[in-house]
Amino acid sequence: MRILYIIFLSSTLLASCNKSKNDYIPLVNNSSIHQVKIKEVLQGGAYTFILVNENNQDYWMAVSKTDAKVEDIVYYQNALVMNDFQSKELDKVFDQILFVQNISKSPQISKPIPLDSLHQKGKKDNKLKEDIKVNPAPGGITIGELFKNRTNYANKKVLVRGQVVKVNKNIMDRNWVHLKDGTSDEGKSDLTFTTLIEVKVGDIVTFEGVVALNKEYGAGYVYPIIVEGAALK
Repeated sequence: MRILYIIFLSSTLLASCNKSKNDYIPLVNNSSIHQVKIKEVLQGGAYTFILVNENNQDYWMAVSKTDAKVEDIVYYQNALVMNDFQSKELDKVFDQILFVQNISKSPQISKPIPLDSLHQKGKKDNKLKEDIKVNPAPGGITIGELFKNRTNYANKKVLVRGQVVKVNKNIMDRNWVHLKDGTSDEGKSDLTFTTLIEVKVGDIVTFEGVVALNKEYGAGYVYPIIVEGAALK
């Protein structure tokens, strides 16, 4: 999946009217505020899927669950473009969709936010005990140690064991898994892993992956620390 970094130009939109649906690419710019009219609203799990019209062009957007209504005029600024996104809740595949940071009924400039806030409504067991204590894997490190000495582990492979406390599936062609092991550093105890592996909240797993610092996924969305390409060990 490619993340597109292109300036949004009205002339490009006009030109795209002659293209087929699959050829059309909504273009995204961090500084531009887009005004759109809602044509259709679908509620699916943690997201609200909205068909909008901008400059006589229809396209789909997804935003964290919100109360959107047909005919509303709303505004947005930051977005991620995704191709062939499947919503299991809706049993629908979107040829192309924009994941939008937030929408507003009035124009406003919003600052870029960490990507994990986009995932904040992922599957989480509210009954999960927070007194988690998981011993590190042989040859592995604790989550607290990784947070404390993150610069020492940048771009290096690490082995971490912990309990799954949150899962966000099929976002940007991967699963986003949050682990805790009972350790922390300056209050930071929740570590995110990207993986193709499917796990459940409550599972105790050992992941091996590569540490990335200040990882940006486009449109201002950034993780201060994340473990990418994690595999079960």
